[in-house]
Amino acid sequence: MLKRGIPLTVMAVGSSGLGKTSFINTLCQKPVLPPKDYSGISRPMENQPAETLDIKSFNVDIEEDGMRVSLSIIDTPGFGESIDNQKCFDKILNYVEMQYDNLFLPKKQELSATLAFKIIRIHALLYFITPTGHGLRELDIELMKKLGPRVNIIPIIGKADSFTVEELKAFKSRIMEDIDHYRIPIYNFPYDPVEDDEETIEQNEELKSMLPFAVISHEQEITEKREVLRVRKYPWGIIDVDSADVCDTASLRFMLFNSHMTDLKLLTHDHLYENYRTEKLSRTGEYDDFESYGGEDQIRAEQEKMRQEKEKLLHERQQLEREREEQKRMNREKEEMYRALERQNSTN
Repeated sequence: MLKRGIPLTVMAVGSSGLGKTSFINTLCQKPVLPPKDYSGISRPMENQPAETLDIKSFNVDIEEDGMRVSLSIIDTPGFGESIDNQKCFDKILNYVEMQYDNLFLPKKQELSATLAFKIIRIHALLYFITPTGHGLRELDIELMKKLGPRVNIIPIIGKADSFTVEELKAFKSRIMEDIDHYRIPIYNFPYDPVEDDEETIEQNEELKSMLPFAVISHEQEITEKREVLRVRKYPWGIIDVDSADVCDTASLRFMLFNSHMTDLKLLTHDHLYENYRTEKLSRTGEYDDFESYGGEDQIRAEQEKMRQEKEKLLHERQQLEREREEQKRMNREKEEMYRALERQNSTN
C-alpha cells in the first residue's frame, strides 16, 4: 500500500438542503464536514446583502478496498442562495482555473499574487441535483455548462429517497435527456472499444447507466447478524444505504476512490488542463510579450513538469493495479480456506 496515500481532490456543489454535508460524511465513512450551524441566523433585511458563496477545504485519509487515499474535499456552502447566482458560478470557475494557472504563470506573477485559496487540482466535481422530479433547473444547466470544460462533473441526485423506484428511474431519464439536449459536458465513463478489455467496457457501461447517481446518507449504524450496517430510519422501517438495491452510494464511492480514480486524474491532466492551457496562451494580450511569460526556458520547464507528473500518475495506476491483483489473490485464498473448512466440517 502507498504509505502517504494517493492524493485526490473532490469538490461538492449544490443548493442548500440537499444533504451535501451528511452525504460527504457517508461517502468518506467518517465525519469530515462539520454540520452546518443554523443557530443565530436570522432572515436578511430587505437591503441586507444575501449570504455569499464560501469555499472551504477539508483533508482526510480514507481506505477503499485496501488502498489508502489522501482525500481533499472542497465544500461550497452558500451556493444557489442568491437571486442572481452568476457571481457564484464565476467564483467556483475562478477557483478551478486558479489551480491550473499555478502550473504555468510567470514566477514574478506567482510571487506577487495574493492567493485566497490553497491551489490544488480538482479531479471530480460532485454536482447535487435537487430532487424536483421535473428535470434540470436553469441553475443546474448554467453551472454545469460553465464548469464542464474545466472539471470532471459527476451529477448526483441528493436525497434520492424522496422518490419511489419508478419515480427515480423516470427522473434519472429526464436528467440525462436534459444533459444531452443542452450538450452539458459531464464525466460519462469513456472507454476505448479497441484498447480496453471486456471487463473494463462492461464496468464503464454499467456505471454510465447509473447516471445521475442516486445517493442517500446514513443516520446511524446498527449490527445485524454480526455485520455493521449503515442505515437510515423511516416510520415504515430502515434501509441500508450501502445496498446496491437501494441507491448508488456504494458504487459512487468505489468508482471515485478505486476503479476510476486514476482515470479522473489522467483526464484532468491530459485533457482538461491541456485545453485550458492552450486557450490561455492563445488569447490575444494575455501576456505583454513572450519574455514576460518566461520565454523558451519557462516553456521547457513547464513541459518537463507535466511529463514528470504524467509519469507519476501512470506509476500510481500501475501500483493500484498491482494492489488490486494482490487483494483479489488474498480473497481467493480466503475463499479456498473457507471452502476447505466447510468440507472438513461436513465430513466430520
